[in-house]
Amino acid sequence: MATNDFKSLPVTVEKPIPVVYDLGNLSVFDSNVLDRNNFDSSNAKREEHLKNLTRDNTQLLINQLLSLPIKSTTDSTGGTSGQSSTMSLLRLPEPMTELPREKPLPKPKAPTKWEKFAAKKGIKAKEKSGKMVFDQASGEWVPKWGYKGSNKKLDNQWLVEVDEKVENTDKELIDPRSLNRQERLKLIKKNERQQKKNSRTA
Repeated sequence: MATNDFKSLPVTVEKPIPVVYDLGNLSVFDSNVLDRNNFDSSNAKREEHLKNLTRDNTQLLINQLLSLPIKSTTDSTGGTSGQSSTMSLLRLPEPMTELPREKPLPKPKAPTKWEKFAAKKGIKAKEKSGKMVFDQASGEWVPKWGYKGSNKKLDNQWLVEVDEKVENTDKELIDPRSLNRQERLKLIKKNERQQKKNSRTA
């Protein structure tokens, strides 16, 4: 179709009953009464009526979208030419219509070995107290475990108290700093073994 043959249509559309918009879902709900004869399969102009109705409602939706705040941004096109382009962005409101899920609800996970044991014994899960604790020495909040965790503060102490009652097989006092590191390593290995065992059981 040539450019001169293009018929310019008005951007304003009048409806007897105002349509309802759901801009969050880019939807228009038109409750106006339709003439059944216009959309009957025997009507030669049926497709034309459908296109006109669709065009009018689409125009109403575009008018509403253009009334929203528009933000312009300049971003690189990512092409080999390195040219940049200006984009206009619209922030849509929250959807008003609840749509069905695309995927089914996830199936409930099978209880772990510990969860089965806890349910059998009536053991309730402890409430989480958070991952951070207050360090009185530094006056800052530090993580309980991991990098710079409070469980490692004994490692950096240049002076530690030794219990004289604790002796190793060589009758030498045990360094609490090395003992603390060994206990953490043992605990990590124990947890890894337990995870592998739980995976095999599942």
